[in-house]
Amino acid sequence: MNKKLYPWVLVGLLSFNFGVVYFDRNTLNFLMPLIQPELHLSNKQVGLLGSVLGASWAIAGFGIGRLSDATGQRKLLLVVCALVFSAASVLQGWVSGFATLVATRILMGFAEGGVMPISQALIAAEVDPARRGLAMGVTQNFAANLLSNFLGPIVLVAIGEALGWRRAFYLAGIPGVIAALLMMWLIREPTREELTNQNREVAAPVSRDAWQHRNVLLCIALSILLVSFVVVFAIFMPLYLANVRGLKPGTWSWLMSMFGLTSMAFAFLVPGSSDVLGRRPVVISMSLIGALIPLSALYVDQPLWLVFVLFGLGAAMSGCFPLAMATIPSETVPPQQLATVLGLTMGFGEIIGGVVSPALAGWVADVSGLQGTLWILIGLSAVTGILACFIQETAPRVLHRRLAGEPV
Repeated sequence: MNKKLYPWVLVGLLSFNFGVVYFDRNTLNFLMPLIQPELHLSNKQVGLLGSVLGASWAIAGFGIGRLSDATGQRKLLLVVCALVFSAASVLQGWVSGFATLVATRILMGFAEGGVMPISQALIAAEVDPARRGLAMGVTQNFAANLLSNFLGPIVLVAIGEALGWRRAFYLAGIPGVIAALLMMWLIREPTREELTNQNREVAAPVSRDAWQHRNVLLCIALSILLVSFVVVFAIFMPLYLANVRGLKPGTWSWLMSMFGLTSMAFAFLVPGSSDVLGRRPVVISMSLIGALIPLSALYVDQPLWLVFVLFGLGAAMSGCFPLAMATIPSETVPPQQLATVLGLTMGFGEIIGGVVSPALAGWVADVSGLQGTLWILIGLSAVTGILACFIQETAPRVLHRRLAGEPV
């Protein structure tokens, strides 16, 4: 394959694979209104299913990423992970109760958690550094929003309604097998020389000075809050719309898909606007806008199109992820400490936000009703916006205008 073309084929393929990862991760959430009554699951158990996947995902993110560095077998590990998480998806169609669901979610988390670290390592080896940021952003955000957040609820709920939720799980395993075959065919392993060059670029341990910087601690906190918001939204919003609002599957599935549809645009618009307006005001405003989603679900009955619009606008909060998890830290700490800071920022987000928040939200739902989970979303949005007020501005263009004495 042409050397100039290959890096972007790689980006497209890895983006597709990570999109399938998120598609499989959220399949259970989109089908839960059909699964919960049949398996007699409490809301607390629904939340715990998200927690066990988040825990195994976080562990795998560290462990499998380290294994890929040690062995250099990145292509092989990606292919194996794709086949295993596809098998886990199929196994979910055979479950008989909560315990077997927990086992399949743990297996899926271990298979999926290492996918992004390995993918970014491959991109680092193949993509020109001048375009590496764009490549990594597309890999992590574009197909995940397209396949999981936009198409996922529409396709899976339609299949579940027509063929049953068990068959929907069987079919959800097919894209992962396709991704595995494509990666086996198209991806090349980096040479030993390339791996050696990458190892020379491994970041040094984070110094005390880096940890003392306010932005680093704030970005870790923001990561936890943002992950908590998305996880609680994905798990409990379908149940609220179906069981409390009484919306038909064909309606609430399209409503959920609005989040993914507009998130694809906000993935470019929100970070892009922060280059001009500044990181701090954009994170503050977009975090607070996220509250439109739970507020519209709670209080807007008619017209229904207005709920769709507010869900779409509220998805602007998703554009804060790359700012808090990558952009602001990269403009705060020295380059030799960046990889470690980014790994810990994303890791804490998944470990705490992905594990604690769904379990807590499930308990709240059992005690006070599913509307309680929406108030958690409102609180997460508000706290994120408040903490963002304390960010020290890092946008180069804004800092340049300040130094020049121009209005910001």
